[in-house]
Amino acid sequence: MDTSRSGLVAVTATAIVMQMLAPIAALGIVLIAAGGGPGPICEPPETGIGRIVKDPTPAPSAEQLDIARTIVTIVRQRGLPRRAAVLTISTGLVESKLANLTYGDRDSLGVFQQRPSQGWGTPAQILNPVYATNAFLDRLVAIPGWDTLPPGQAQQRVQRSGFPDRYAPRESEAARITNAVWTATAPPAAPARQPTEIADLPAGCADDGGSDIPISPNEVDRTKLPADFQYPADPRQRAAVTYALAQLGKPYVWGGKGPDGFDCSGLMLAAWAAAGVAIPAGTVSQVHAGHAVPGLNQVQPGDLLFIPGSLGTPANPRHVGMYAGHGLIVNSYDSSTGVILEPLSAWSGKIVMIRRVSDTGTPSPNSGGRPPDGQQPGPRQRHGPRRSPHGPDHRRTHNDPRARSRDQHRRGRDMRGYR
Repeated sequence: MDTSRSGLVAVTATAIVMQMLAPIAALGIVLIAAGGGPGPICEPPETGIGRIVKDPTPAPSAEQLDIARTIVTIVRQRGLPRRAAVLTISTGLVESKLANLTYGDRDSLGVFQQRPSQGWGTPAQILNPVYATNAFLDRLVAIPGWDTLPPGQAQQRVQRSGFPDRYAPRESEAARITNAVWTATAPPAAPARQPTEIADLPAGCADDGGSDIPISPNEVDRTKLPADFQYPADPRQRAAVTYALAQLGKPYVWGGKGPDGFDCSGLMLAAWAAAGVAIPAGTVSQVHAGHAVPGLNQVQPGDLLFIPGSLGTPANPRHVGMYAGHGLIVNSYDSSTGVILEPLSAWSGKIVMIRRVSDTGTPSPNSGGRPPDGQQPGPRQRHGPRRSPHGPDHRRTHNDPRARSRDQHRRGRDMRGYR
């Protein structure tokens, strides 16, 4: 055979094989996230999961996958088809890039930029992705034929955005994320209308960031506050601490954000949402929330304390608890223990980062209209009661590689104070 013709045949065959593998590559995030082989997604590394070859869409970040997992779990609990998750995730991508925002156009908040003034719920409710997802699905499934409408139309009927053409282009990306997360979530484990997020650990996943600090049964009562305990005076700290302590005794639930179960980061998110303060989803994202506290001598109630835990390292902590005051930490310990109290002294030798979400004496977090750090929201909507503040070119500060690099440098420097 002519060698030039043979080479052409080989190249053509290779191209055909690559075309056949393209759909698999599009779902390759499942394999990459699991460490190179098939298996469930636990929690991805802080840097996300890389990029799909020849796909211009960035791979989902740790926070995006955590929120996507919440959405998929709730969709499955309610017995809804996969299409519901695709529509919900595509809406979150447009509205917030699947981030739990504490700002937006006017009073818009959260993953779906829902507005308290338009009957979506209180800020504390909207800032919990579990409630926000159920609120979105309630309105979605009330639309006749919602699952058969052309791309973008069902989302627009729920959101009534001034930019209705932005939803349809995100459906393909949402479908890839849904497919990757769907197989990693447990089958429906709750009644169809129960607004909770209950998910058993998928086979092959260890406790998602469980604690590795030995529990001493004689140091503190794990589920009961001491008689002289005093709640913090600051209203936001008091609300967050009160919520967290009210969960004592509840089970550790992988991916749980309440109200019936929590993982470690889900408890932190739900507690601060109860105080009207949005923090990211997932431990590896929460380690960048607020600002660093220099040392334990300056810790305040409500501060987030990070330790390596069962899956992490000092440079990449994977377990988080909240300082409640009175020398106590409240945290969702692991799947066999649940939400408990522990003495701060038991943690002190392993704490690698402290983050303060809300300072005492500062104004309340922005509830709409102007994002923090000098960021600017998108243009006002042209019609309808609400709109997405994020256009295609919107950039959030924590997604800027330079800003992230600076924060990682500061984190490494700050950690030295806890060793």
